[in-house]
Amino acid sequence: MSQELHRSVLLREAVDALVTDTEGFYVDGTFGRGGHSAAILEQLGPKGQLLAVDKDPQAIDYAQQRFAAEPRFSIWHGSFADMDLAVGERAGSVNGILLDLGVSSPQLDQAERGFSFMQDGPLDMRMDTSRGISAAQWVNTEAEDEMVRVFKEYGEERFARRMAAAIVRRRTEKPFERTLDLAEVVKAANPAWEKGKHPATRVFQAIRIHVNGELNDLQSTLEKSLQLLAPGGRLVIISFHSLEDRMVKRFIREKERGPRLPRGLPVMDSEISKPLRSLGKAVKANTIEVDKNLRSRSAVMRVAEKQGGC
Repeated sequence: MSQELHRSVLLREAVDALVTDTEGFYVDGTFGRGGHSAAILEQLGPKGQLLAVDKDPQAIDYAQQRFAAEPRFSIWHGSFADMDLAVGERAGSVNGILLDLGVSSPQLDQAERGFSFMQDGPLDMRMDTSRGISAAQWVNTEAEDEMVRVFKEYGEERFARRMAAAIVRRRTEKPFERTLDLAEVVKAANPAWEKGKHPATRVFQAIRIHVNGELNDLQSTLEKSLQLLAPGGRLVIISFHSLEDRMVKRFIREKERGPRLPRGLPVMDSEISKPLRSLGKAVKANTIEVDKNLRSRSAVMRVAEKQGGC
């Protein structure tokens, strides 16, 4: 898929939920190929500002070319977990933060990025290719028990131990360098294939999440969003698997409920800090969007609003 054919999931729903002030300041924490950013800019007035963030050097290059003549737009290279550094002195004045989680279609479709178990390429999987360890380095050196933990926690893979053992056995003979090589070893170690799902899907997901620190970054960003958002500011998050969505759902619920206080404490409910308010139910792609973009079938969008005085 070319960069121009990349489809942003839940595009209109996300932007409509995000932009409440056309002259406000917004953060697109996952620029990708700019679909959401372009739609946000369309809704902003002449004084509106959009800061985009992305780990991927290719995304940064693309953003600098696509929006070179757009004075309302700026791009920052790094993890959205560090967007407070990019926002700087504007913390507390952000009108909306958008996160479109997971790997982007251009990353999946480029075999040389190493994300796909369907195309042969170097076993990399890093969203930021300028730093960190690659998937190959990790599978060739990680202890078996830690590999099992990652496959179970991040891939929810029930055959994690069998797959980790198979990887360790094979790497003693020859280290892993290519995606299809790893996929074949995992495939052979999977005794019960799920209908319609490649047998290496969960392991590849787990490795990708681990080498990119995705869940740690998400948790950090959720906490920082409370300091970054202005009262009335919106947090809009699109997740693509249950681990992310559970984390987002739990965070919003806890901040909407407020801290748990000991029973009998003489505190009125109105005195309890409740920094977020959930807006509506989780949103999923309709059948029309799913037909056009199969990736959207697993997308779940949640929206929360920062409450005044918190």
